[in-house]
Amino acid sequence: MLVLCGIVVLVVGFALRLNPMLVVTVAAFSSALAAGFNPIEIVEMIGKSFVDARFMSVQWLALPMIGLLERAGLREQARAMIQRLRKATAGRVLLGYFAFRQLTAALGLMSLGGAAQMVRPIVAPMAEGAAERDATDGLSDDNRELVRAHAAAADNVGAFFGEDVFIAIGSILLIRAVMEQNGITVAPLHVALWSIPTALAAFAIHGARLLWIDRRLRAGRA
Repeated sequence: MLVLCGIVVLVVGFALRLNPMLVVTVAAFSSALAAGFNPIEIVEMIGKSFVDARFMSVQWLALPMIGLLERAGLREQARAMIQRLRKATAGRVLLGYFAFRQLTAALGLMSLGGAAQMVRPIVAPMAEGAAERDATDGLSDDNRELVRAHAAAADNVGAFFGEDVFIAIGSILLIRAVMEQNGITVAPLHVALWSIPTALAAFAIHGARLLWIDRRLRAGRA
């Protein structure tokens, strides 16, 4: 049971709000030392894991690119573009992105979205632009935060309920493994198929909530 001491280190470290990298490193060393590895072997294992998974760090290259685009005016251009579309409201913009996010997630294209890649630089400014255009007295700070929160929610809800429809996704395999541990044998295809009604229900419920934003914004201006 001593090898689980790393979990205690994680809980205590995060509770004390210490540096996350330091906490994770100390937790890894604690569990490895308890398992009988010497410090040299631990460093070798950490280095090997980093090299084997180095391709996962490629996604971080997108962050500086997005930062440069934002500095060049990406958010302003997204806001100005949507303000020229008279029929586009904040709720409709978010509903369109919600449908896009859920559909692409159902096809396994999880990288075509995300808070850093899409919501902050594009989706949220577009929804804010539509709300600003319709606001005669300007968009209040509370309503602005409301639009931003629903932009992030559209991405999260769409990805969460859309990904389970795709058969080759980690969540499907996790559901199958948990059910098999409890004596229920299911095929991944069946899990994916039965996720479709849930995805449709999520689209209907959250889609209605997104469209309700327009009414809330109008009520706030009344």
